[in-house]
Amino acid sequence: MVSLPQNVVVARPSVFTGRNGLVDRYFYFCMALLIAAIVATGFSRTVNQNLLHPAIARPRILWFHAGAFTGWVLFFIFQSTLVRTRNIKWHQFFGWFGAALATVMVALGITTSIVMGRFDAVQLHLPDPAFLSIPFLDMLSFGVLLALAIAWRKKPDWHRPLLFMATCALLDAPFGRFDFLFNNNLFYLALDLVMLLGVARDFLVNRRVHAVYRYALPILVAAQGLAIYLWRGSPAWWLSVTHKILG
Repeated sequence: MVSLPQNVVVARPSVFTGRNGLVDRYFYFCMALLIAAIVATGFSRTVNQNLLHPAIARPRILWFHAGAFTGWVLFFIFQSTLVRTRNIKWHQFFGWFGAALATVMVALGITTSIVMGRFDAVQLHLPDPAFLSIPFLDMLSFGVLLALAIAWRKKPDWHRPLLFMATCALLDAPFGRFDFLFNNNLFYLALDLVMLLGVARDFLVNRRVHAVYRYALPILVAAQGLAIYLWRGSPAWWLSVTHKILG
């Protein structure tokens, strides 16, 4: 057996960082709880006047949309809990339910945005057709990231950050319930900061940033900038497209 010199100090894995440290073991579970807190806090500001007791009844599809959104957040917590408790087979089994729910969410999200766009224009007399760029990007980002997470479901190091980013891509809705964030176009920045917690986790655990963040984040930020421009800038060609969509 080879012994080390007495003056050599053997580095021990940190209790908090590194593989199997607290950050590695509990990060995604804690992020699931954080996302739930953001959703609950954001929507609690408007759910009463916009859904539960509105002055003008909202389209019924909004209830289904809210139910599916809530279901996804609870499912994300549930799946994170299964991984944390090492129930991997159950996690994989229920994963297909999540894939089905996500598919419904994308279709429901696009349909709801169109229905609500018409409702805002006709019933509330607050037309804003260019705003469709925001929910359309949400559904595109969520759908693509979720599809990639499913494709790489047997590679946890890829599957987990993709699923995390897909869920974070929906957070502009609750963040947008805060007037300051909405009026100053900061709701995307807020959700990006949550995603950056994943980057911080990689630095602490692996001392490097995963390729998912290196490639997906810049693309997502660029797409967010384009969505904000289409909404706030309202170029003529985009208005023409949205008017045709809304009818």
